[in-house]
Amino acid sequence: MPIKHAQLRAFHAVATEGSFTRAAEALRVTQPTLSGQVKALEESYGVRLLDRLGRRVSPTPLGMALLDVTRRLFNAEEEAEQLLAAARGLTRGHLRIGADAPYSIVPIIAEFNRRYPGLTVSIAIGNSDQVLEDLFDHETDVAMLANIGGDPRLHIRPFHKDRLVLFVERNHPWTRRKRVRLAELVSQRMILRERGSTTRRIFETAVARAGLELSDVLEISSREGVREAVAAGLGVGIVAKTEFGNDPRVRAIEVVDADLTSMEYVVCLAERRSLRIVSAFLELVEEAARL
Repeated sequence: MPIKHAQLRAFHAVATEGSFTRAAEALRVTQPTLSGQVKALEESYGVRLLDRLGRRVSPTPLGMALLDVTRRLFNAEEEAEQLLAAARGLTRGHLRIGADAPYSIVPIIAEFNRRYPGLTVSIAIGNSDQVLEDLFDHETDVAMLANIGGDPRLHIRPFHKDRLVLFVERNHPWTRRKRVRLAELVSQRMILRERGSTTRRIFETAVARAGLELSDVLEISSREGVREAVAAGLGVGIVAKTEFGNDPRVRAIEVVDADLTSMEYVVCLAERRSLRIVSAFLELVEEAARL
């Protein structure tokens, strides 16, 4: 008996969302309908695809293997739809974007929406490792992130250079200084993003190259959390210059003796670069990079 498409769609949604409630909302069906479709799929083959732990749901090992298949299946469906839609122009479609920060990508999204008002766009923000993982898992179509290494699976386009700067709260002893040396940071508590953050990776690489070792690090897992911690006087933060903004509670300071340059790239899977909706976004990125 052939597998029913609706049952696979139901399983895929629950496994991806990790919740029957969220999956039902995403598919716009009732939760009993969704639960019945998943149950029918499991009973048809005498298997268990999902472990139900209260409200949380996670795929079993067999469920993880099936999830890999359904990701390819539904991505292929989406590619087929975009291919056919491209024949009549970009009037329908959904572009999913991942980024390690919103500051550079949002203006491009705004222009993309202006040019293609019939398309929808969603954006997921995370650290560089998570953004790249989402791209390889087909959770996103394109991504913007910094200092990515070469990978034959990826189509990579440079976007713009940036530089990291330190920042301190306005009553810090360094608040009137414009520059510091890397060695001066050894005596300071550093407020850093979690491992997987490109900002942290660039900074720690520079510290290691200088033969230095940080004595006190407070790790916070969000860009906003780092800023609040610095503003509260808990230590010295580091941020891309374009992301610094105009927060009157903090002051930016240059590091004079370290290469803290980062390069932002827009990337997609090489196999998907010819999709019309992806290529249209990449064309816009090239235009913006030339400005």
